[in-house]
Amino acid sequence: MDPVKAWHEEHAYFNRLLNLLQEEVDTLYTGQVPNYELLLDIVAYLRDYSDQVHHPREDEAFRRLGRLSPELKPVIARLQQEHRVIGQAGDRLRELVEEAAADAVVPRAEIEAAASTYIVYYRGHIATEENEILPVAARELTDVDWSAARAAAPSHGNPLAEEGAGGRFRNLRRRIASESGSAPRTLQCSPAALRGLSWRPDGT
Repeated sequence: MDPVKAWHEEHAYFNRLLNLLQEEVDTLYTGQVPNYELLLDIVAYLRDYSDQVHHPREDEAFRRLGRLSPELKPVIARLQQEHRVIGQAGDRLRELVEEAAADAVVPRAEIEAAASTYIVYYRGHIATEENEILPVAARELTDVDWSAARAAAPSHGNPLAEEGAGGRFRNLRRRIASESGSAPRTLQCSPAALRGLSWRPDGT
């Protein structure tokens, strides 16, 4: 798959997960109890896969893009800082949800605030990359650059692409599959499609 297309589709997938996260958090505003297991799955996936695989590859692509397009350096510096902030915000949200899932007394307002901060920050971050970085990256980065970006993180499988497998993300895969038919097309990304998001410069 073209690396820019893969980058874009990963963002679409992350946005889909953020939408699911928002749906669960919204239940708090009505006094209901959210699905804490699903919340944990979403945050764990975004924190572990996105922050450990997607973001390191972005950071390497950013580094190379900043050399080629110096005018983007201020935006790139902000995005790299946001990677760290998003990781910290995700850790805090996961900590609160884990406590609530274990029946600890956690004020709902704390979960709402932590989730809102995480969602707003993450969505804004993705929008900046989509609008200001991807168009230039598509024009400036070479196959060598994309290969270096892909090598910046482990090449292990994406846990949400393992259809039919067990593991902690089984329920999250089912939830995504059950809602994919009604999701906006720009946010649809099935597990089968996700397997192709490999940042390969050769287009395969």
